Amino acid sequence: MDAHTSACCKIPGGTASSTRSTEAPIIRDALSPAVTSQPDEYGAVVYDLDGTLVRLAVDWDAAASDAVATFADAGVDAADADLWSLFETAPEHGLAAELEAILADHERRGAEDATRLPHADRVPEWPVPVGVCSLNAESACRLALDRHDLLAHVDAVVGRDSVATHKPDPEPLLTTIDRLGAEPSSSLFVGDSERDAVTAERAGVTFEWVD
Repeated sequence: MDAHTSACCKIPGGTASSTRSTEAPIIRDALSPAVTSQPDEYGAVVYDLDGTLVRLAVDWDAAASDAVATFADAGVDAADADLWSLFETAPEHGLAAELEAILADHERRGAEDATRLPHADRVPEWPVPVGVCSLNAESACRLALDRHDLLAHVDAVVGRDSVATHKPDPEPLLTTIDRLGAEPSSSLFVGDSERDAVTAERAGVTFEWVD
């Protein structure tokens, strides 16, 4: 999902989990069109996906409508809830798997028409392992990366459904870095949201913003 709509899954809102914070620099200067870090500064680079490397063409209104219908079929009135609220409350109604399937399906469709963003051009140039850590479904991430010939340059992809927790919990980012064979203290996370920045701070990873 993407933070640019109220029903998105760079999912806005939600309650951050209580996780130990560690110190890491947060670089808040706008970066355009490419990351300003030098290639030899880090042992690994991890990118957020939607809004950072690509823009997924997801119809979030349709996704929200499908989610509300799923809740209604289960006898739960969710007509006034946004997509994030539905995502957060689905497990207590036994609807987590159904809602995940709905979101992933819409995201995969959006990935097929994803537009490439300027930072994507930097991905093949890194001399260190590159990963993607996203709040979108892993399958949608891979489709979008493949569409823009980036998948072959990405060594690890961790999506919303890849691990038990999601950003801003640090587990997805730490899992990505571990799969790249790197250490958090020597890694860089590039993203476009406060959620990404908090994730990096909690993981002890240097963070850079994109516009």
